Amino acid sequence: MKKFVKNYRFTLSLLLAIIIGGTAGVVFGPDAAVVKPFGDLFLNLMFMIIVPLVFFSIASAIASMDGMKRLGKIMGSIFVVFLVTALLSAVVGMVGVTIFNPIGEENVDMIKDSMEAYQVEEQPDVEDVTLLGQLVNTFTVPDFSLMLSKSNMLQLIVFSILFGLATALAKEKGKPMANFLSSGSAVMMKMVSIIMYYAPIGLGCYFAAIIGDLGPQLLSGYARTFALYMLITVIYYFGFFTLYAFIAGGRNGVKVFWRNAAEPSVTALATCSSAASIPANLNAVNKMGVPKDIAETIIPLGANTHKDGSVFGGVVKIVFLFALFGKDMTSLSSIAAIIAVSFLVGAVMGAIPGGGMIGEMLILSVFGFPPEVLPIIAVISTIIDAPATLLNSTGNTVCAMLVTRIVEGKDWLKKQVAIAK
Repeated sequence: MKKFVKNYRFTLSLLLAIIIGGTAGVVFGPDAAVVKPFGDLFLNLMFMIIVPLVFFSIASAIASMDGMKRLGKIMGSIFVVFLVTALLSAVVGMVGVTIFNPIGEENVDMIKDSMEAYQVEEQPDVEDVTLLGQLVNTFTVPDFSLMLSKSNMLQLIVFSILFGLATALAKEKGKPMANFLSSGSAVMMKMVSIIMYYAPIGLGCYFAAIIGDLGPQLLSGYARTFALYMLITVIYYFGFFTLYAFIAGGRNGVKVFWRNAAEPSVTALATCSSAASIPANLNAVNKMGVPKDIAETIIPLGANTHKDGSVFGGVVKIVFLFALFGKDMTSLSSIAAIIAVSFLVGAVMGAIPGGGMIGEMLILSVFGFPPEVLPIIAVISTIIDAPATLLNSTGNTVCAMLVTRIVEGKDWLKKQVAIAK
């Protein structure tokens, strides 16, 4: 019991704060807005550090890649597998929210009437901008200073990737900069962890104010969202993981995967941490016959950059806000944008502590939602934490099998069995 409380301490504290805040919002109604400044303080602290945090974390990860034990073919295979599975999970999530509304039609209209205080930022007029021109504006800015804003997160990510890549390519001369980026990343992560001590108070107070404004019907939307996420988790875990294992090694691959999937799965559920699950995942893929160099590359890398469960969460959060604000999500452009941003959120959230708060701020930035609604989707991160970690962490083990299939050939499993004998 002590171990359970220790592993889930932060999640339990957030849930308790949310329950207390939601109850206060229902009881006191609009009067609960008196505690909103405490929530504003938390949001301002998070938005204050987002730019340096994203820059240091991404640039540091890219700059330090030359020290990883890997071959070019392994890294190329990992990139393909991670990209395909993450995009596929985004599509699956999009299908799920299309079939099952995470809020419920009966709640949407009532909530919309209360959303007048939260206005979506007006998007610039792009009628006279060509498609290529819009792509340029989406991923770049004409002045460096414009990147120092949460409104240009995608552009900041592109710059961070290029900066980290240039540092890695500089080799010995780039070592001092790589060390600086690593140190900066560690300091920013520690700063986030300090701020997150205040998260239960800040989110609890903000949630009280939101429930006071929007009404208890928002709570039923969370229940529907959790039910939808659990359904997607079951389908993806048993259905798609089996499919991936079959592609990797045929029927024997399926048997090998499920024979060794229990340990990493239970560890993920017990710790709610992909990083804490790395030892269990390494042990599992070793038993599955994945070569050591592949295992030691994909498992640590996947713990930070491959998050199918977080991609599902990104889809659910975006659609949740789309429904609240009455934004169209049926057009091809909207669907493509939701899938693309969910993919980014799944990658960005990996190396950032605090329940995916940075990924959620990216959602607000890209789609122009007001920062005041951050707590609405922050609650979703909390309630889906355990199943999301299950998909994130255990998914890396079956991806290790897929990468081995690409690198070693279709008979890799038979070779491993022969070696074992």
